[in-house]
Amino acid sequence: MQEFRRMSRLPPYVFATVNKIKMDARHRGEDIIDLGMGNPDIPTPNHIVEKLVEAAEKGHNHRYSASMGITKLRHAICDWYKRRYDVELDPDEEAIVTIGAKEGLSHLVLATISPGDVVFAPNPTYPIHPYSVIIAGGDLRSIPIGPDRDFFEDLLIAVKQTWPNPKMLIISYPHNPTTAVVDRKFFEKLVDFCKEHEMVVVHDFAYADLVFDGYEPPSFMQIPGAKDIGVEFFSLSKSYSMPGWRIGFCVGNPRLVGALRRIKSYLDYGVFQPIQIAAIIALNGPYDCVKEIVDIYKERRDVLIDGLDRVGWHIEKPKGTMFVWGKIPDKYIEMGSVEFSKFLINEAKVAVSPGIGFGEYGDDYVRFALVENPQRTRQAIRGIKQVL
Repeated sequence: MQEFRRMSRLPPYVFATVNKIKMDARHRGEDIIDLGMGNPDIPTPNHIVEKLVEAAEKGHNHRYSASMGITKLRHAICDWYKRRYDVELDPDEEAIVTIGAKEGLSHLVLATISPGDVVFAPNPTYPIHPYSVIIAGGDLRSIPIGPDRDFFEDLLIAVKQTWPNPKMLIISYPHNPTTAVVDRKFFEKLVDFCKEHEMVVVHDFAYADLVFDGYEPPSFMQIPGAKDIGVEFFSLSKSYSMPGWRIGFCVGNPRLVGALRRIKSYLDYGVFQPIQIAAIIALNGPYDCVKEIVDIYKERRDVLIDGLDRVGWHIEKPKGTMFVWGKIPDKYIEMGSVEFSKFLINEAKVAVSPGIGFGEYGDDYVRFALVENPQRTRQAIRGIKQVL
């Protein structure tokens, strides 16, 4: 058969190598503690599940839904933004339901980016952010990020070195995998910069609630002028522990939301309606369940980082996300993240994600996902202690 050119542009899936070693070890009967994939293990709160069951028992909810989301859910989204961030949104023109943030973001890029259009994305970052550009045929340019870099200085250099002018910037704070967080001044500066250079901003706000130690993340939509140039995505996967439900939304600039609405009208009939009804209950319902979920992740974060610290692997506690981004200990850093991840599986019986899977600037790091209970996490630390 002829070559699939769009597929040939996608790089090899780095995580597959580590996953194979993990699965081979498990097939041999070894107990591998998997801190690799960020797949939330906490059950969805009962009141949300109960509403799903109730709605699923009604036959009229089994029909095709609407690709843009049902009206009541879009109103609930806008009410949620008003309560949380004092942001006014039009539920008909400035909000759309998505099949998780990943689907919505990738289809927005597909709808708005043409071959040759330049898009900026941080490096390292969550894979769909850069790969959505590659799939759409755009020209991806990486902006390196890290504790020793100035984001706006690197962004300005990239703009000066780019022709044609960049069309879009995709960002996400709190950030996966680096766990970096920003304040409101960062977004204010970003709005001014992107307006000056006529760049669209796409902000993935998936970890809006998973924050610790008193940190309160700003919404990009809170910034005056943000709606003129960008949109923001949110997913219920983490905040409400609904990862397999595949429900999220996009809000902001009506032209961008409209482009996403139009392409989705060709591609899907929307999320199963009982899930959308349950999502209304989640957004409108009590916030206590979210706080309980956040407390669980905080405990896991503290157990992992305090334990690693005791065995000589020092990592600063992140203020956000469900991950820990750890620089590989000096003794092993020359191995690179893939070989070091293999080493941890084989010798410590612990699986982590190699940093290079999030971009070449992540190769000195590995990512831990906070998806195991404290007992299993302590077991992982004992295994790491033996090899370090």
